[in-house]
Amino acid sequence: MTGWLGDSDGPMGDHGAFMHPELQVPRADLASHIRQMGDGRVLIALVGAPGSGKSHLARELAAALGPEAAIVAMDGFHRDNDWLDAHGLRPVKGAPQTFDTQGFSQLLSRLKSTLDDCPVPIFDRDIDGVVEGGATVPASARFVLVEGNYLLLTQPGWRDLYSLFDLSIRIDVPEEELRARLTRRWQDVGLDPTEITRRVEENDLPNGRVITREGRPADLVVRD
Repeated sequence: MTGWLGDSDGPMGDHGAFMHPELQVPRADLASHIRQMGDGRVLIALVGAPGSGKSHLARELAAALGPEAAIVAMDGFHRDNDWLDAHGLRPVKGAPQTFDTQGFSQLLSRLKSTLDDCPVPIFDRDIDGVVEGGATVPASARFVLVEGNYLLLTQPGWRDLYSLFDLSIRIDVPEEELRARLTRRWQDVGLDPTEITRRVEENDLPNGRVITREGRPADLVVRD
């Protein structure tokens, strides 16, 4: 089955954003690819649609890379619900325009240029909000695994992030599997079937399609 986010003959094969082919690699080989990178701090983008397993892959790689690895999640830069309400964006929370791209870019620039302990925000699903300074990237972290949907997006604000990454990895998952995972995700938090369908079909999957239409290619791709 062709991956939803595209391979050489998929939806992105004819897309102008694909300036070079992505190298497909086994998931088990990713840590060794990362270890072969040069000296100094390395920022690695882990990209995929909602439900593709970015957070799981980040934890998997961090465990394989050991104490030199740290994780930063794009979700720590969700706009708060009051801001979303004021801008009429609460129903599409999670779309590209609902994140603080400037704050995210500033954090990544600091991580790229400064080797000291750096507090980072995290998103808490239980409170549906951001916890400022909820995690720390230690000065000793050589590999910073940055996970999020839109890290390679070419839209204004997001496109400025591209130059900060030393390596990018995309997770390719068929749409049918994404739909099933996302449905289970919202079931697990107790939403009713109507709201689950709305979130999956009107928000989550369309957000993934934005990545297809307006995303740069990654250096490496793994199929899940």
